[in-house]
Amino acid sequence: MLLQNKNAILYGGGPICGAVAQAFAREGAAVFLAGRNQAKLAAIADAILSTGGRVEIAEVDALDEQAVDAHADAVAAQAGSIDISLNLISYGDVQGTPLAEMSLADFEQPISTAVRTMFLTTRAAARHMIRQKSGVILFWGGEGDPLRDYYIGGFQIALHAVEAMRRQLSAELGRHGIRLVTLRTGGVPETIEGDFEGREAMVASLEQATMLGRTATLADVGNVAAFVASEQARTMTAATVNVSCGAIID
Repeated sequence: MLLQNKNAILYGGGPICGAVAQAFAREGAAVFLAGRNQAKLAAIADAILSTGGRVEIAEVDALDEQAVDAHADAVAAQAGSIDISLNLISYGDVQGTPLAEMSLADFEQPISTAVRTMFLTTRAAARHMIRQKSGVILFWGGEGDPLRDYYIGGFQIALHAVEAMRRQLSAELGRHGIRLVTLRTGGVPETIEGDFEGREAMVASLEQATMLGRTATLADVGNVAAFVASEQARTMTAATVNVSCGAIID
């Protein structure tokens, strides 16, 4: 098992979080799920428990400094270490409106949310990892080129800000044996919720943008995340991992 005896904190509750959590548990990690939606966390936990995995859930607002610190301290005290941290909460971005017509509040929302939550959860894990002299902090999203055919508000700007933070943290935390890596995809169709007009066209456009003629699946994302978090990837830090089937060209 890639993650035997490792302890992982995952913030979120969506499809990506579920896929990664199940992959981590399958590879032997104890998974600590933190988020505001207890029903979503419970569903992920049930899937893990049904296969014999180890998982605990906690109601945590990943934008609340005291709540994040208290939860991380509790996990470290109970489990003995925090070996992996991954924040997958949503940023509340508003899309479909040109920046020239967008309100300041809608523009700022994803940027302030992303920077705040990533700083808080990364700091909480890093404080324990520094003492351990080891750990892996995974980021999600990565920076990219502006889109010309769709308005994404402040979302892409938020991702760039988070990547700048990840680079700075990589430089500061590497001396303590802590690795930081961003996972990037060109879109995972399984995360597109609902049966709406244009869904098939959206999925087809994601597939057409790849070099392999197919997109990454949730299982693909979970498998790559487990590998990157493991000692098999011990040389990887200050880097991005491309899980896009060629939709993103590095």
